[in-house]
Amino acid sequence: MTGRRSVAVVALLAAVLLTCSATLAWGRLGISPPRQPQALLDLLRGEGGFALRRLRGPRLATGLAVGAALGLAGALFQRSTANPLVTPDVVGITAAAGAGTALATHLNFPVMVGALGGALLGGLLVAWGTTTGFRNPGAVIVAGIGVAAGSTATTQLVLVWSRQAEALALASALTGSLNSRAWSDAALAWAVLVPGTLAALALRTDLDLVALGDDAAHGLGSRPAAVRSTALALGIVLTAAAVAVAGPITFVALTAPHLARWLTGRPAMGTAALVGALEVCAADLAVARWQPLTALPVGVVTALVGGVFLGILLISQFRKGTL
Repeated sequence: MTGRRSVAVVALLAAVLLTCSATLAWGRLGISPPRQPQALLDLLRGEGGFALRRLRGPRLATGLAVGAALGLAGALFQRSTANPLVTPDVVGITAAAGAGTALATHLNFPVMVGALGGALLGGLLVAWGTTTGFRNPGAVIVAGIGVAAGSTATTQLVLVWSRQAEALALASALTGSLNSRAWSDAALAWAVLVPGTLAALALRTDLDLVALGDDAAHGLGSRPAAVRSTALALGIVLTAAAVAVAGPITFVALTAPHLARWLTGRPAMGTAALVGALEVCAADLAVARWQPLTALPVGVVTALVGGVFLGILLISQFRKGTL
């Protein structure tokens, strides 16, 4: 690990820890930083206060896993396609997973099944619509807009079909939220994130070879087509898990890999996961504690920031002539 990357990783870990500490400390039911280590030990023993066990603990654990999963998924998409614009958000896969979640909730199916089915269908539709997979930036964006629009329409249709109580429960399928998360949500997200991270790290060398071009990768013993398919499938599964527990928290998958690359000077999947975790937890802290954003879903904040980032990125790519 280079010096620059080491400094970036340490700084990100410190930022994540500070954000988590602030989340636990602020507010009427907050736990002061000196008391937090003991409170976490009590939590591991099945004890601790109600606020940590039922309110802040599950929400924080879910936010960390969801953000890391989205950041890692975005890095996998970008590295496997060599396209900085290809992420689950931009190509409509996140929205498709949200539509699958909404349908699964309405039909009383497991939400993970619905999210994964929607995400896979969205990815297949983009690949079919472009006829070139994920390699042509302009075609991918156009196809992604179509998939996202159709997915959003599907989600809204399910909301119309649903009774009022069900509609409130399905609202996070449109924007993404960490409100009222339970330990079961955190457990599902972490159960997918941990093996997904190990699988992504196992692909790291092959993805480095694919970045050299197909001929060079073949010559060095890699199989580019299989590597791309595996990386994209893994990114879809990570996205589906994040959406299943928190709804479509958009643009984290787009911004996290770019920020990680800026911080470390190279494509870095593990750092992208850290940046994603920091983004989601910081956004959640903002909507919980900053008055102008109070009560907003966390997905609204990431969408606002990510939308500006996407606009800057599109302008940059257009000026480079890659669009």
